[in-house]
Amino acid sequence: MKIIAANEDSEPAGDGKVLQIANDADVAELAKSGALEGVTRIELQFPKFTDGRAYSQAVLLRRRHKFAGDLRATGDVLIDTLVHMERSGFTSAVLAEGVSPDAVERQFARYATFYQGDMLEPRPHFARDRALEAA
Repeated sequence: MKIIAANEDSEPAGDGKVLQIANDADVAELAKSGALEGVTRIELQFPKFTDGRAYSQAVLLRRRHKFAGDLRATGDVLIDTLVHMERSGFTSAVLAEGVSPDAVERQFARYATFYQGDMLEPRPHFARDRALEAA
C-alpha cells in the first residue's frame, strides 16, 4: 500500500481520470451510469475514523464492479486503520493531518497473517494450508 503524508497530497493522476466519491454515494448507481468508465483512481472519503462506509464501497468496487485502478483512502486516515484498508482493497492512503508516516511499517509488520479471506487473499487460512499440502 502506498502511504502519502497529508502535506504531500498534490500528486496528479497522470493521464488518468480521478473520481472522488462521497461515503454515502451508491457505488452500484455510479457503475450503472457509466461514471467508472476510464477512471484510473477513485478517492473514497473517511470523514471520521469511526465512519466505515468507505470500506464497503472499496469491497464493492473491487469485487462486484471489478475496478482494478488505484483506490485511495482520504480524510481521517489513521495508522490503526491502514491494515484493514489494505485488506478491503485500498492501494493508497493519504494520512490525516498530524499523523506521521514513520510508524506505518511497524503496523503492517505487526500482523503476519489472517484467518479470514480478504481482497488480497480471498481464500481463508485453512484453504491456504490445504493448497500448500497438495503442492
